[in-house]
Parts: sequence; C-alpha cells; structure tokens
Amino acid sequence: MEQEVAELAAKVAALEEAGGWTTTVNMEVFYWWCIAFMFVIHAGFLAYEMGASRKKNVLASGIKNILAFAFMIPTFFFFGWWFYLASPGGLPDFSMETGGVPWSDAMGPNLADNATGIFWGAFALFAATTASIFSGAVIERIKLSGFLILAILLGSVVWIIGASWAWHGDGWLLTEFGWHDFGAAGAVHMIAGFFALGVLINLGPRIGRFAPDGSSPDDLLPHNVPMATFGLMLLIVGFFGFLGGCIIYNGSGQWTTIFGNQTTLSSVAFNTLMCFGGGIIGGWLATRDPFWMMSGALAGIFSAASGLDVYWPPLAFLLGVCGGIIAPLGAKWLADKFKIDDAVGAVSVHGFAGLFGVLAFGVFGSGYPNGDYPDTNFMGQLIGAVSMLLLGFVPGYVVSLILKKVGLLRIPESVEIMGMDLAKVPTFAYPEGMETTPTAAKPAPAQ
Repeated sequence: MEQEVAELAAKVAALEEAGGWTTTVNMEVFYWWCIAFMFVIHAGFLAYEMGASRKKNVLASGIKNILAFAFMIPTFFFFGWWFYLASPGGLPDFSMETGGVPWSDAMGPNLADNATGIFWGAFALFAATTASIFSGAVIERIKLSGFLILAILLGSVVWIIGASWAWHGDGWLLTEFGWHDFGAAGAVHMIAGFFALGVLINLGPRIGRFAPDGSSPDDLLPHNVPMATFGLMLLIVGFFGFLGGCIIYNGSGQWTTIFGNQTTLSSVAFNTLMCFGGGIIGGWLATRDPFWMMSGALAGIFSAASGLDVYWPPLAFLLGVCGGIIAPLGAKWLADKFKIDDAVGAVSVHGFAGLFGVLAFGVFGSGYPNGDYPDTNFMGQLIGAVSMLLLGFVPGYVVSLILKKVGLLRIPESVEIMGMDLAKVPTFAYPEGMETTPTAAKPAPAQ
C-alpha cells in the first residue's frame, strides 16, 4: 500500500511539473506571436512613409525607416533594456547592477530563463515603434546620420526611461501618483510625438512647403496615397500585437495589466475595434480624405489607449471619434499657426491624440483601482502627461539643435531640390517614370 501511495504521489508531482512547464511555454508563445505581429507595424510604417514621400525621395525614405529598425535592435540590447531596469525612480542609476547589462546570464541562451528574451523582444519592438513614429515626420530633408543619432536616442534611451517611470513595478509615476496608461498613449505615443515636434522646430519645413511670405501653407502631396493608406491599415494589424504585449499573461489563463488590475483579451478586443471604427468616422467627418481617415483610426486608438483594458465600449467609440477629428485639425493648426512641416501628421496623431487619451482616462477612469498601487486620479494622469511631454520634447529639441549647429541635421538645398534618391540611392524606384537629372528642378522659394 505504501508503495502504491508513493507511486501515485510521484505521478502527481510529475503532472504538476508538466503543468508548470506548459504554463511557461504558453506565456512564452503568447509574447512570441505579439512580437511577430509588431513586425507588421514596421511593414506599415515603411509603406506609408514611402507612399507619403514625393517620387524623388521614395527610396531614401525607405532606407531611413529600415535602418532605424536595424539600429534599434542592437542598441536596445546593449543599453536600452538596462535603462528600463535602472530608471524607475527617475534618472538612470548608473551604479545599479541589473539583469539588463548585456553580459548578464539573462541576456543570452540561458535555458532556465523563458521570460527575459521574450519580454526584451517585445520592448525592443516598442522602441522601434517610437523611432518609426518620429521617422515619418521628418521625411524628405533630414540627413541620415543625424536621423540615426536621433532615432537611437529616442528608441533606446528616452522612451524606455519613460516606460520605466510608467510601467516598471517600482516606477515613480505608478507608485506615487496612480498613473494608468494601458496602451502606452503616454509612454510611447506622446513621447515620440513631442520628440518629433522638438526636432521639427530645428529641422524646418521642406522647400516649397510654405509660400515665400510665410502665409498660407502649400501641401506637398504624397506621390502614392493608396500605398500610404494601405501602410496605415497594416499599422492597425500590427497594433493588435502591440496591445497584446501590454498585457501581463502568466500562461494559465490569467490576464492582468502592468498596473495589477484584471483584464481580458475580450475587453481589449471590444474597445480596440470600437475606437478604431470611431477614429475612421472622425477622420471622415473632418476631411473626407482616406489618408486622414486611416490616420484617424490610429489617433482613435491612441485616444482610448489608456483605458482599453477597462472602458465601456461605447465610450471607447466616442473617444475614437474625438481622436479622428483631433488628428487632421491638430496637424493643420501646427502648419497654419507655427509653420511646422510634419509630413505625415505624426505630432498630432501620436502626440496630441496620446495627450488627449491620457487625460481622458483621468476623467473617465478616476478612482479605478490599480492593484496594489494608488487608485487612478486626474492629477496623477496630468502629472504623467506633463512628464511624458517634456521627456519627449526637450531631448528632441536640444539634441537636434546641436546637430543643426554642427551641420548634421539637414541635407543641402541642392540635394533637396534634386531629390534624395538621385543624390543618395544607387537605384531607381520608378525607372520608367522617374526624372534622372535635376534639370526640371525649379529654384527654391525664399523661406
């Protein structure tokens, strides 16, 4: 009898061990596919930035976008992940030894670790997203060297510090102020959008974007609106992976947010689809332009992103409509009032809509419990929004100003008039319909 009991106990222990392993594998596979879907985001950015460029700059815009992604991966390995683990209290603690240093056991083929690489991968794709958001705003006139410096600064330093403040279990915005931002309206979209604004101030408008007297803006139209619109739709597909990566999944059917409150994929699906539809309708009401309708879909998601885990779906829809209206009107306001040439409306779509989304949750989600952290409140959301705005804008403005002073920010005027493809790229995007000499270029109007 004792032998039978012992054998039964051994079988139970084996089953429990197997069940624990299954749970671990389920978690690892879930984030693996989140990463795969986030790659679609970058296919979308590539298509819509190339479509939004004029014919003479198509390939240069594509090269810039591809290289931003490529540089983000190694820099996020060598120091980006360390910034996340070392910065929850504010500025990075350079004396802190963390598992994020590239020589640690966790940052390699450790067969006992089924978590670090998969979470690092998800955050690395978040980092690449911030760089691609910034990338679209500055097409057709930024130097590749200056762009790569700024992209690495944004993706592997600036945004990840904001993520540490907002998402890390010890992050000061979370532990002291009850910050709640499920879909990264602040930590990703606000930071990237306002970083882009800081750079655009120093970069200046494209030649011909504004009239010589600085009065009314003159749109420099995309060469391929269908391609740009298709790219924006791909972004929406990819953001389902992005939002999945914002959920903490323990592998056994339990879902929480980084803030400790329970949620489900069902909740996120309801709200994401509702604010997506609302954003398209808002963009249609404001412009009737398919480019802005799909940009409005993105802005609609960002406008509800902070509360996608808990919102009532009709509220998410209404916030989405607001975001779809904010995006084109915000871009027009920046152009008309401040002569800011944001080629794809990134500041408005990501920065303004993200700001609206963060503050909206302070209104509609006030009092919502954040697990073991302080409850959500408007003041905490406001403090977080101001922090994210400044964390994005100040480094973008200061470093781009330095690059401008040393001649690394903007391409020469002659290259801009000729087209960056003819000057920089050893092949042609449209060999049967592309000017191969700059003879058709017109003198630039006075700025």
